[in-house]
Amino acid sequence: MKGYVLTPKTQMLVAAGVSATALWMGVCTAAMLVNMLSASPADREIARTQAKYERWIADRQARLNSAVAQLNAGGAGATGAGAAADLEKRHAALALLLTDIKGSPGAAQALTPVINKALASSDKSPAHIVETVRVSQDQLLDAADAFAKSRADRLRLAFRLAGLTPASYLPKNGALGGPLIESKDPRALAAVLDVDEDFANRIQRAAADMDEAKALEAAAHDLPFGKPTPEVDRSSSFGVRVDPFTGHPAFHSGQDFSGARMEAVHATGPGVVSFTGPRNGYGNTVEVDHGGGLKTRYAHLAVISVAVGQRVAVGQRLGGMGSTGRSTGTHLHYEVWLNGRAMNPDRFLKAGDYVQQADD
Repeated sequence: MKGYVLTPKTQMLVAAGVSATALWMGVCTAAMLVNMLSASPADREIARTQAKYERWIADRQARLNSAVAQLNAGGAGATGAGAAADLEKRHAALALLLTDIKGSPGAAQALTPVINKALASSDKSPAHIVETVRVSQDQLLDAADAFAKSRADRLRLAFRLAGLTPASYLPKNGALGGPLIESKDPRALAAVLDVDEDFANRIQRAAADMDEAKALEAAAHDLPFGKPTPEVDRSSSFGVRVDPFTGHPAFHSGQDFSGARMEAVHATGPGVVSFTGPRNGYGNTVEVDHGGGLKTRYAHLAVISVAVGQRVAVGQRLGGMGSTGRSTGTHLHYEVWLNGRAMNPDRFLKAGDYVQQADD
């Protein structure tokens, strides 16, 4: 076995390099965490906790700096430099992932406990401090992975609740973006990031879930997942029912909402108004085309507030509730159609609730 003797000058250069690495890690971590969390809707909460993140960053930097310096002084300069370089590479990979999560609703709440736990560490052993930084990285990656998977799973469930196929709303051929998942082989990603294969695989898995969640979230914003009226009583549901006029079983192609006359009726998703006016049996009606074969219909209105060709946003007023057409009293008859087939509106309403929960 060959031995290497580090001169005082070499040890000083190694220590300086390690210190620079630690400083870079601290600055990069600060920018990464502050940028990620500042994009969250919970701005007030972030303002209260940002000082804690900064203390954690400074604490990690100072501890790693001190630990490596002591390891150098004990003749383990190469070991200390190697450990710091390894942490730096892992950190760079983790920074790419957290940049991907930046701004996602709930990200701050999911990752804050990990930061708090790291802040509570008070170990003073140099070797233990280096290991603590490594463990903190693993814990932060685990938290990010769990957050990304949970968010993607909830959005997939929302689409299935509506009777939609999630894969149909993802980029064709699974071509999700992002540098962390362009390579299908974790070994190739590990080589690019210069980290171990297991760490690269975990990074890639979390990034894939996060990219899928973002694609489904973007698609959900264009779908009729909103509520057509405020929280009012629902009456007749979708499916076979006893017709109030004939007394015989008949198919009911929508969901009825009872309410006061002129109660506001809202668009359940963004789209273009494709029809307004009286329609046989429906009375005063508004139809909105949401694209992708999806249309919604709002019937029995007292008044209509939009015109054909008008682009509407989710929640925009379309008219006022009434009892025009084949109706026994003031209510809204609401329908959802996909490629010419009537869908159960209640499933879209439940899907909207799940999307909202994913954003909380």
